[in-house]
This record gives sequence, C-alpha cells and structure tokens, in this order.
Amino acid sequence: MKSSTSQQIQQDNDDKEMSISEHLGELRQRFLTTIVLFIISTSTSFFILKKLTLLLQRPAEGVKFLQLAPGEYFFVSVKIAVYCGILCCLPIAIYQVIRFILPGLTGKEATIIVPSLLGSVFLFFIGIFFGYSVLAPAALTFFINYGADIIEPIWSFEQYFDFILLLLLSTGLAFQIPILQVFLGFLNIISSQQMLSAWKYVIVIATILGAILTPSTDPFTQTLMAIAILALYFSGISILIILKK
Repeated sequence: MKSSTSQQIQQDNDDKEMSISEHLGELRQRFLTTIVLFIISTSTSFFILKKLTLLLQRPAEGVKFLQLAPGEYFFVSVKIAVYCGILCCLPIAIYQVIRFILPGLTGKEATIIVPSLLGSVFLFFIGIFFGYSVLAPAALTFFINYGADIIEPIWSFEQYFDFILLLLLSTGLAFQIPILQVFLGFLNIISSQQMLSAWKYVIVIATILGAILTPSTDPFTQTLMAIAILALYFSGISILIILKK
C-alpha cells in the first residue's frame, strides 16, 4: 500500500516537472489524434450516407421529401457526415481531455470531474436516443396528421434535417441536468434538500424549457420534454441523496 502511494506521489511529481513545451506537445498530440479520428469517422459516414439518410427519415413515415434547391441534398449530406463524425469521436475526445487533465487533479477533484465527464457523454447519447425514439415521432405525427385531409405533406429535406438536428441536440443538452446538479452538490453551492424544496419552481421552469428546447409547437411534445426534464432533475437529487450531499 505504501509503495503504491509513493509511486503515485512520484508520478505526480514527474508530471509537475513537465515543462510548458512538453505540456503543449502532449496537448497537440491528443488534439491531432482526435482530429484524425474525426476525419476517419466523417469519411466513413459518407460510405453509409444512404442508410443514415433513411434512418433520419424514419420518424417522418409517410412524408415525401423533395430537393427544393440545386445541391440541397449534397450540402445536407455533408452536414450529416460531419455531425456523425462529431458524435462518433466525441467519446474519444472526452477521453483525451481526461488523460490530459488527470495528472494535474487532486484525488478529490478526479473523483468528481472524471465520472462527471463520462456521465455527461453517456447522458448526451441517451438524450439523443430519447429525442429520436420518443420526441421526434410525437412531434412529426402531430404535424403530419394536422390538415392531412387538406394538404399533402411534402417537405424540404434540408429543413427537416435542421428540425431533427435541433430537436436531438436540445434533448441531449437537457439530459446534462443531473451532471450540473452533481457539480453544484459537490461544490456545496446547493444541497439536495434545497433542490427538493424548490420543486414548485422547477415545474414552472421545466414547462418553459420544454417549450423553448422543443422546436415543434405542439403541446404534447413540449409536455414530454418537460416531463423528461423533471425526471432528470429528480434523478440528480436522488444521486446527491445517495452521496449524502
């Protein structure tokens, strides 16, 4: 036990003795690694672009998509590949960040920051999945059925993609609420009991955020988003209670 502790201290001392140029060299190496993986994942996305496009169209079943401007689908294809590349290399980027900052963290800081970063990535992807499988079908079903007996739903694929992208990103960001709560709890800025006592205000805020974060205007989708925000909020409180914060 003592030997392992001394080795850790020695390692920390070695890290502290690194010069600025060595730190910059390490940062450059990790940055280049992330960029290379981003290029590879983006290039790979171009080879499966048809499958990705069909996957994005699936929530809007029954809608006919049109290319309303020259090169519209081409530019949307580039955006699809780029965003897929970002999502694919996001875990690697977070790993590189953790590896870079870890030597400079104390034991207490590491127990807070490292799990928070990993949990943030996990919750972000869970949020994207929730937005794609729950919110997007609910919103699109409302828009497709509304006035379907009068107007045939024929949409621009670029505008549809922007709608889906905004919905998924906003849902992924909303799922970061428990991470923010854990940070506030560990920094002793606000306790779990204080968070719990503010539940009336949180309901109002969740309703407003549901309306802001949801790109659709139908109340059903906004309500689903608000319920998800409330569930995330109380999940964060539960984590803090378990951690006795």
